[in-house]
Amino acid sequence: MRAILLSAGQGKRLLPLTASRPKCLLEVSDDRSVLDLQLESLARCGIEHTTVLTGFGAEHVEHSIAESRFGEMDVITLYNPFYAVTDNLATCWIARVAMTDDFILLNGDTVFEDDLLRRVLEAPQAPITVTVDRKPEYDADDMKVTLDTDGRLLAIGKQLPLHTVDGESIGLLRFQATGVQTYQDALDLAMYQPESLSNWYLSVVNELAQKIAVHTVSIEGLWWSEIDLREDLDTVRGHFLQHGNRSDPARSTG
Repeated sequence: MRAILLSAGQGKRLLPLTASRPKCLLEVSDDRSVLDLQLESLARCGIEHTTVLTGFGAEHVEHSIAESRFGEMDVITLYNPFYAVTDNLATCWIARVAMTDDFILLNGDTVFEDDLLRRVLEAPQAPITVTVDRKPEYDADDMKVTLDTDGRLLAIGKQLPLHTVDGESIGLLRFQATGVQTYQDALDLAMYQPESLSNWYLSVVNELAQKIAVHTVSIEGLWWSEIDLREDLDTVRGHFLQHGNRSDPARSTG
């Protein structure tokens, strides 16, 4: 199992902290960055190869990776030269060259406990699996999902009507067997559309869900946090200050 980590963005909502380095390099625990924590977790859970997609501050990300070791896991970078004028669908399209085997795809601004990643890796085999959490209410920034009665994905997006929402995607997906090529083909097709430069990679998953079965796995009760704003960063730092690297069931959302 491989991993593809999308870390090309700057994180402008965290300025001035991200004026010269991307938010994936912001320190959150014992001088370790978001990227450090993600790569350490991937290595502990048995991922053998990770490709980190870079963009803003790519040289800083490359230096950070070169200065560290993550067990036996091999880590390489892949640069998106168009990061300043595209959203993450284009970054994901560039990453398709790394989609050579089964892989997990994750956002570069989400931290999580190891048990969450293990649950995703151990979920029943399926071509495409979307990781889903639930909470009492959802805001405009949540990547919301609609599911059928069997837990398969019907729709995913930020603009879904609230009465149809069954949970949210945390930006962690698993692709296996035929799902790898299916997603590559869908990315290629999507990039022919002019609007793709400003779209999210999950918009492709939304389209696929209209044609094939896209499965989900619930990670309710397991800790994770997305870092978009300064208050998110403060919450994550507080969590690690209190709990260190121990897994903790208390959930913090971004």
